[in-house]
Amino acid sequence: MFTLTKAMPGDEALCMEIIADGRQFQQEQGFVQWTEAYPALPDIAEDIKTHRAYLLREDSEVLGYLCLDFDGEPAYDAITGGSWLCDEPYAVLRRLALNARGRGRGLTGVLFDLAAERSRERGITYLRLNTGLQNSRMQHILEKNGFTRRGIIVFKGSQKYAYDKRI
Repeated sequence: MFTLTKAMPGDEALCMEIIADGRQFQQEQGFVQWTEAYPALPDIAEDIKTHRAYLLREDSEVLGYLCLDFDGEPAYDAITGGSWLCDEPYAVLRRLALNARGRGRGLTGVLFDLAAERSRERGITYLRLNTGLQNSRMQHILEKNGFTRRGIIVFKGSQKYAYDKRI
């Protein structure tokens, strides 16, 4: 059974292992979206401190990491080449990563479903996220899971495709 549990203080190293694994996988795919500077330990520590850090578990085994943020994203205010589906409160999915044991099993869809469940518990029925222009694998996964590309935003100094979905 899969669950999405909050990461707790002391889980920083575990979370960073998953992020590092995701960073390595991106490089193996021939692109760099995540650098050594982002996401970094301070980002993950802040996610945990603000109760936005979640771990995907299959029984007791940790397979993934996700920041589920209900505070919005200022970079999303300036979308070009399109527009968002709507202008209602939304949850932002950030820093989504699966470790090697979690990849290739369709678990990104499981993560999306569990994040949607958490969002609906808070009365949020709309998700937004972004991914790098070169991350064709994630773009395919997003579209396969019902997200729609809405345009381009600038996040952390580089252009990203912006996606959203009503849940």
